[in-house]
Amino acid sequence: MKTFTVVAMLLLAGSAASAQTTADLNSDGKNTDNILTYGMGYHQQRYSRLNQINRNTIKRLVPVWSLSLDNQWGEQAQPIILDGVMYVTNARHTVAIDVDTGRQIWRHTLDWPPETPRVVCCGVSNKGAAIFEGKIFRTTLDAYVLALDAKTGKELWKSKAAEWKEGFSMTVAPLVANGVLITGMSGAEFGIRGYIDGWDPQTGKLLWRRYTIPARGEKGNETWPQDNDAWKIGGGSSWITGSYDPELDLTYWGTGNPAPWASQSRPGDNLYTSSVLALRPKTGEIVWHYQFTPNDPYDFDANWELINADIPVDGKPRKVLMQLNRNGFLYVLDRTNGQLIAANAFEKVNWATHIDLKTGRPVETDVGTRVRNMETIEMWPSTRGGKNWPHAAFNPETGLLYANTMHRGGIYRHIETKPYVVGQRYQFIENKPAPISPPGAAIAHVDAIEPLTGNKRWRAPLHDHPHWSAILATGGGLLFTGKTTGEFIAIDIETGKTVWQFQTGSGVNAQPVTFTRNGKQYVTILSGVGGLWWNAARQQLQNVPQGGSVWTFALID
Repeated sequence: MKTFTVVAMLLLAGSAASAQTTADLNSDGKNTDNILTYGMGYHQQRYSRLNQINRNTIKRLVPVWSLSLDNQWGEQAQPIILDGVMYVTNARHTVAIDVDTGRQIWRHTLDWPPETPRVVCCGVSNKGAAIFEGKIFRTTLDAYVLALDAKTGKELWKSKAAEWKEGFSMTVAPLVANGVLITGMSGAEFGIRGYIDGWDPQTGKLLWRRYTIPARGEKGNETWPQDNDAWKIGGGSSWITGSYDPELDLTYWGTGNPAPWASQSRPGDNLYTSSVLALRPKTGEIVWHYQFTPNDPYDFDANWELINADIPVDGKPRKVLMQLNRNGFLYVLDRTNGQLIAANAFEKVNWATHIDLKTGRPVETDVGTRVRNMETIEMWPSTRGGKNWPHAAFNPETGLLYANTMHRGGIYRHIETKPYVVGQRYQFIENKPAPISPPGAAIAHVDAIEPLTGNKRWRAPLHDHPHWSAILATGGGLLFTGKTTGEFIAIDIETGKTVWQFQTGSGVNAQPVTFTRNGKQYVTILSGVGGLWWNAARQQLQNVPQGGSVWTFALID
């Protein structure tokens, strides 16, 4: 490990090591100078009330600084900000930046084995850091969790979560909830048995491990075959950061697809894959679960963000959990107990007719039967989903979800499975995009969606590439997101029309944030093409240069 420290700049970070208590994290968002949690609040609404930058002033938005991240792998992280210092991560580096000048304060560089990327499913990346009591926490591609001193970048502890050669990797941003550091794991495409871990943030000691697939004798294992050991290599990744409700003391984590995708060897519901788990942060106890896609043969994992909100349901306020699931349905659950409140398609779906509100289960069409019989099918949505990982935003003022969605089917077939080999791909499918029909039709959208109905207030069609950047909603009536062709854009929240854009020089696949400094509003985004779409569309994106950077914008007077 190497840490590069700019001694002359350390004074700028003098207050960065100030204690961030559990109370500070619980109230993230109230002090707009700081961003202390993934999702800009434990609720993961990705909404800010800031309104200096609005529909009237947006034409005056300009870059005020940019910093190179010296990285070719791609940028997907959300910045963390405390006391004038911004912390960003990617697969190689953790960087502390002075928000006033854009100058680097310190940089910590990881050394993972050069062959490590072979066990990464869909792009070498990192989603971000966590901060707590003067420490910066992150995960590594070769499956370590580490803590850095927020003031200097010095490594304080490093703990091994798994052996990367067995197919495990880590790109997840950690979550600190009720004093416990929580991390998830990637690797379902390599036949891992997934889990979620709780760590002591002071020492790096593993406090608990909650497997997402229960072992023999544990509740839920009966949903796996009892005549084979499919559960031991059954997938169930946990690679998107969970949300948290401090009042209920529950953290909500989505789990990934079962392994292999071809389902011949694993009849049954296959708990707790393609599900949400409500966990106690102190112990990892499962308080409740809900499975979105039982026996998932489609790669409809449920890792995506789980947004907490209090909304009216039948005229009464309800504590809900919302997810725009990969399977094309928008789910609204009671986050106190997991009861299904609503589930409606937000994209074209042909694998199920609807979700039964009494049982909570999808009512599958003959597509499910045919795919399990190893026929070639056209499946909607495709394996990339009705929405992929780029996070949606929820605006509590409008009551709407805003999401970058996808409109593409796939030609899909299960093939004969082969014996499991540790650390090798474990999927056994043939998969390609369905033809665009009619030619020239939209392949994706930006959508404003009603949570309880799935209805669209507006749709903005995309014809070249889906957006692979998260959405940020603001009190200024704007949405911020990015394009893989490099444009960072602002969208009018009432119409869906793009009202501003800036070319960042590489593709935007990351998570915008907004904050204040000395009373002035800023917006920040990481730029750097990479990830799943970069792998799939390199020919179309061949003129989009690689290379990571941080861009920060403000209004000119």
